Amino acid sequence: MSGDAQTVGALGERALIARLSARLAPPPPWVLVGPGDDAAVIEPGRSQATVLTTDCLVEGVHFRRDWTPASAIGHKALAVNLSDLAAMGAVPRALLLSLILPPALPLADFDALLDGFLALAAEARAPLVGGNVSASPGPLVLDVTAVGAGVPRKLLRRSGGRPGDELYVTGRLGAARAGLLMRRQGLQAVSDAEAECLAQYERPAPRLQCGVGIARSGGAAAAIDLSDGLAEAARQLADASGTGVVIDADAVPIHPGAALLAAPDDQGRSPAIEGGEDYELLFAVRPRFKRRFLSAAARHRPLPVTLVGRLDHEPGAWLERDGGRQPLPHGFSHF
Repeated sequence: MSGDAQTVGALGERALIARLSARLAPPPPWVLVGPGDDAAVIEPGRSQATVLTTDCLVEGVHFRRDWTPASAIGHKALAVNLSDLAAMGAVPRALLLSLILPPALPLADFDALLDGFLALAAEARAPLVGGNVSASPGPLVLDVTAVGAGVPRKLLRRSGGRPGDELYVTGRLGAARAGLLMRRQGLQAVSDAEAECLAQYERPAPRLQCGVGIARSGGAAAAIDLSDGLAEAARQLADASGTGVVIDADAVPIHPGAALLAAPDDQGRSPAIEGGEDYELLFAVRPRFKRRFLSAAARHRPLPVTLVGRLDHEPGAWLERDGGRQPLPHGFSHF
């Protein structure tokens, strides 16, 4: 992080808000009241449901400032929320950002946080319409609320699965866990695969276009993002749907960087199955809609989708491997 002598505490709250506001582009027409008032007002989309999600990043829990560039922290704070919208098949419409800042935070780092956040917001075409700035006696905290929209009958939920549905995952897994391991051990990337792992950990790419496209196609029955890992996502989707779940360990698409950094006998399976923060999507697909789903997914190439398991009549969560079956491991949990 920067060693700039000027800090957010020295600048003061009103000047920080003015500094942030000066960075914002003119709002789109559906933003009736934007930053600067007691609350924002946005016009609802015609025949659309409003989708709300919120998440936060806490220093020391989700990131370390001595590891991670400030711009990457800003990017990730928004990315984790956009990933939730992607899992629902919702289009982003507006954002709220609360910054809880240690007074000693360098002003250059404040600007870099905004760089990362606002760059991804512009890419997602989601205006920042309000928020809050407060002092923190301890860690840096970024709290984000994202507002999305979608046609009610097209939105995807975790509870839409049924026994017999096939489970498909986007992308390749385990990269973010490998990137975290690299940061913990102070390792530098010496290959393209390892550089991708660091990028996936620090600047995940929410699968918005894929999630929205598949939801609109009607090809999937349920979905969830992989913030806490494939195993935990599969378990949560099955629990919400009232089914069992089986994951085929040999079918899980493993990122080559995860395989490089894993134990030789593991080949990257553990970080791919148990590791979190890949922010890929897991879809439950009725067999009769498989062709529709795959056709919709193909529009988002080169992003792959891979069949990794199924929802089952038999209760429980299971991992099939080498011809045997064992309990599906749990993923990340805060407590």
